Amino acid sequence: MTTEVEIDRREFLKTTAKGSVALILGFYLPMRASAQEVHGSQVFRPNAWIRITSDNQITVLTEIPEMGQGARTVDTMMLAEELEADWSTIRVEQAPVIPEIYQNLSTGGSGGTGAAWDYMRKVGAQAREILLTAAAQQWRVEKKDCRAESSTVVHGPSGRRLTYCELVETASRLPEIKADGLALKPARDFHFIGKPVPRVDLPSKVDGSAMFGIDVRVPGMLFAVVARCPHFGGKMQSFDATAAKAVPGVHAVFPIAPLGFIPKLQNNINTAGGVAVVADSTWSAMQGRKALKISWDKGPNAPETTEGLSKQLKEQAVAPPSFVAVNRGDTEKALLQSAKNIEAHYELPFQAHATMEPMNTTVHVREDGIEVWSPTQIGAKVQEEITKLSGLPAKQVTVHMTLCGGSFGRRYQWDYAAEAWQVAKEVNRPVQLLWTREDDMQHDFYRQYSYHRLLGGLDEQNNIVAWSHRIVSTPIRTVFDPPEKLKDPKHVASQELGGADVLPYAASSFRVDYVPIQSAVPRAWWRSVEHSFNAFAAECFIDELAHAAGRDPYEFRMNLLREDRKLPWVMWNDPPLETRRLRAVLQLAAEKSDWEKPLPAGNGRGIACYCSFGSYVAHVAEVSVEKDGSVRVRRVVSAVDCGTAVNPDGVRAMTEGAINYALTPVLSGEITIKDGAVEQSNFDGYRVLRKSDAPDIEVHIVPGNGDPGGMGETGVPPLAPAVANAIFAATGKRIRRLPIDPGSLAVASAVASAGAS
Repeated sequence: MTTEVEIDRREFLKTTAKGSVALILGFYLPMRASAQEVHGSQVFRPNAWIRITSDNQITVLTEIPEMGQGARTVDTMMLAEELEADWSTIRVEQAPVIPEIYQNLSTGGSGGTGAAWDYMRKVGAQAREILLTAAAQQWRVEKKDCRAESSTVVHGPSGRRLTYCELVETASRLPEIKADGLALKPARDFHFIGKPVPRVDLPSKVDGSAMFGIDVRVPGMLFAVVARCPHFGGKMQSFDATAAKAVPGVHAVFPIAPLGFIPKLQNNINTAGGVAVVADSTWSAMQGRKALKISWDKGPNAPETTEGLSKQLKEQAVAPPSFVAVNRGDTEKALLQSAKNIEAHYELPFQAHATMEPMNTTVHVREDGIEVWSPTQIGAKVQEEITKLSGLPAKQVTVHMTLCGGSFGRRYQWDYAAEAWQVAKEVNRPVQLLWTREDDMQHDFYRQYSYHRLLGGLDEQNNIVAWSHRIVSTPIRTVFDPPEKLKDPKHVASQELGGADVLPYAASSFRVDYVPIQSAVPRAWWRSVEHSFNAFAAECFIDELAHAAGRDPYEFRMNLLREDRKLPWVMWNDPPLETRRLRAVLQLAAEKSDWEKPLPAGNGRGIACYCSFGSYVAHVAEVSVEKDGSVRVRRVVSAVDCGTAVNPDGVRAMTEGAINYALTPVLSGEITIKDGAVEQSNFDGYRVLRKSDAPDIEVHIVPGNGDPGGMGETGVPPLAPAVANAIFAATGKRIRRLPIDPGSLAVASAVASAGAS
């Protein structure tokens, strides 16, 4: 059975430094690997990603951080495919954070599988070719007569066989074979890729042996929490630590400064500062924090409220734009001349990441260097950050990437690692800084608050003659970038317009523009980023146009997608959107959901489709709406085209997870602001989806080939509009603000039920 293990940087460097015979075929390593002894077995290292021992063990080192998305399994499948490995002999380790060797130690934008698709297969092919050469040399035969299968080289004419472990010594003495130019297997020959393979990280997660950041324990460690100003931009006026220091187990109490723009990093770290409490247990640290007496200055952002932000967003929806992304045709003239005009406004508030494992990092600052253990998705960036903050060279900063208990974009931040370093440098022992659930909820980097004004025009034949989309939001870039970058309005809008900048539906004129508003609330990348709100607006609006045209929403979409077109994106240099692929997932989802089958009164079916991160997804949601307005999402049928589905089970799991995650902001989740602070503090106020509310989910994968598209986020964007459109089908009431307000649906549901009876 394939397993995974953890190895630290020092052990990796120690084992690679031994031996006198060398061979290296990795893409980034200038040195050569060797045949050496590891735990009594000789080891062959064809490159930086593979170790094969004489006791028939293959170790694969994967770079992409494991956050629950299955990266360790998928990356290993790609390598094993070309290596022709026996899956039962493989174990998996997280590659150490050595950026000079490993250049994919970070992941984001659903790009992990795509990033590894080429190099992981090539390093597997490298190793295979060396082993084939080794076997041919031992047998004194032609290499072309040898083939690899299931960790064995077979000589075709004679039937002789040598296992990889029997070739370790010979393979280690062979000269280098370049990866570039090696032929990779065609898809028809795959026996791992495209087949369901169990996750390598599941056994340890089931038996409790998996090491998440919160599980890190090192000798002599202490534990810390930080009291932060609850008001964004506020600061501490004074504090009294007398009572806190009297709490049993508390070792130290001291202030830490907020960290803003760091010139060496050319980025804002965005920590709040505050008062650190260090103790011999997390509980003691938390009790010490409760005993602190702190006076906070609310700062200049205390007047900020959700109501005030909403008012600004609505005002800017009709103000002159700051940036026009698309202006094809004359939408204003087309609207004046259209047979039917439709206008709709949509509002989506701040959302929390709400990861199951709150933020944490363990840091040990010693005289000879710094060691970091962190559940991060940006290991190399954390090393760079600590290097710049401390002034030490990178070789003296060791970062261990642990498993992450969810991320959804939150662990692409470096604030919690920086805080941990701030605390640890004041204490001569390793310290684990832990964020409580309240810390995590009230000091997150939230999804942007956005507002959308859409105008559409139809002609007499119900063709779209005008589509105008104004987006107003609290942009991400203003949180992180220096003022000189923010002078460029396109840069400010760069992570606000994705998905809205391409209209897959045929339209004679098309306009997208943008206005930013200021907010003190920290924002960053939430699962699918701007796609999550732009898809809601666009896919709800196309439904409204279908209703105005008197057409079935599915048929209306299919008609507008009937021509095969490749549409370039404006904001990002991604592969163009292909209407052929979007049409295919839309059709498959409709067929599998029994789209035309009637539902009982009070029930409705809604559809939405979307392209993001190189993949195409369509959802059909079935909902029921009770007389009190409460909504139950009963079933979601999903169709996915992600190119090559490396692990179909993983694709299904990511789609199911995305659907359930996306239901929180649809049904209940909302971060509200009062006095420049977040009002919610835990899962009672910010209600995430409960297991009992999760729908039945079916995922159907469109067979594909070519490069894999992203799947970590792609299932999120079309879920909200599919549910909203289903509610309209059930009640006749449009949802234009999330989360859904049951009170606004109560009357509509009652009327719809009465009409049906």
